Amino acid sequence: MSVTPLAAHPSARPTAAFRGRIGRDARSGHYAVPRRYRLHLAAADPDCLRIAVTHSLLGLDKACPVTFLPAVPDCPDGGHSALRPLYDASAHRYTGPALAPVLSDDWSGRIVSSHGPDIARDLARRFGGGRPTLYPCGAESQIEAVERMCAQGVEEAAQRAGAADIEETERTAALDTLLTTLGVLERGLGAHEYLISDQITASDVELWVALVQLDTVHRYHLDAAAVHRIADHPALWAYAGRLAAHPAFGAHLDLDAIARRHHARCQGLEAAGAAVQILDWETHAADGSAVRPQVNRP
Repeated sequence: MSVTPLAAHPSARPTAAFRGRIGRDARSGHYAVPRRYRLHLAAADPDCLRIAVTHSLLGLDKACPVTFLPAVPDCPDGGHSALRPLYDASAHRYTGPALAPVLSDDWSGRIVSSHGPDIARDLARRFGGGRPTLYPCGAESQIEAVERMCAQGVEEAAQRAGAADIEETERTAALDTLLTTLGVLERGLGAHEYLISDQITASDVELWVALVQLDTVHRYHLDAAAVHRIADHPALWAYAGRLAAHPAFGAHLDLDAIARRHHARCQGLEAAGAAVQILDWETHAADGSAVRPQVNRP
């Protein structure tokens, strides 16, 4: 489908403390060497879930090992105690929370990056060798447009539509934005199996995680009428179900962990939409369990 780019908009993501990149060769300092790097992920976090799916699609289990963290951070500031030594080693007197995702360098014992989109791109671009092309040549602008569409038109709009402390007119406008975005995606997916290509790309990972968040997190703060309108996009939710059955996606879909993370962080009120599940994620994920790789978590 053709994706119309949205205007740039500030991201709701926390500012990443580290923004190193993996380069093409040794001149860049950080360059692609098998088993040099390690990922630290809490798959209940949407940024980490995107990276985990990307990592599995690329088949990087041996080239770049993963350490999975608990769904709910164990530090009062929202960070992970297991990541604190890496943060302390990477920044003098670092005082912020030790957040996931993290890509660390085992050679130096320091962090390369804590910026999710950069990590996903570098994994896909620097660890090639016949692996799937998640960022096809010439498709970068479309992928970036999908990222903004998901961030603004789905996740941010759903958050505003479910917020307890806003005016009704703002809530209605946010729901309209969400439904308009879903309508655009529905029309595109009605004629195509994947979002921008005839194969899975990074845009599909982005959209799938946004839909997971919409149904397992944001739904809890919307009334039943709004949830029914969101659910009334059959091509979109069928697409979400197909991807959930794919081993690289479903292996990382831990609904219990997402629920625990949400309830630990949530400050808002729950609405009637909490009782209306849009997609039976567990059933779809089970469809691919025969070929699903084992994912070990604490």
